Amino acid sequence: MNEVADLKVLDDYNVWLKFNDGEEKVVNLRPYIGKGFTAELLDYNKFKRVFIEPGGGIAWENGYDFCPNYLKELAEEKDVVKKCKSG
Repeated sequence: MNEVADLKVLDDYNVWLKFNDGEEKVVNLRPYIGKGFTAELLDYNKFKRVFIEPGGGIAWENGYDFCPNYLKELAEEKDVVKKCKSG
């Protein structure tokens, strides 16, 4: 089962993630914040308070979270798009 083992907040709402299988990925979460109760995460100081929750997902104090499997899917989709554009 996928779990986030480590994370670092980068600029522009990007998050570097290291998974428990050793894979390292960068995911841009900007498209997923900004409406409803996620609007407060547009405040970058609040966004930077992301943490790894039990079970290996990531979350914020307001309860918004991403499961590790979905994060890995997002990262892999980005990799496929990048390969298609460069190929």
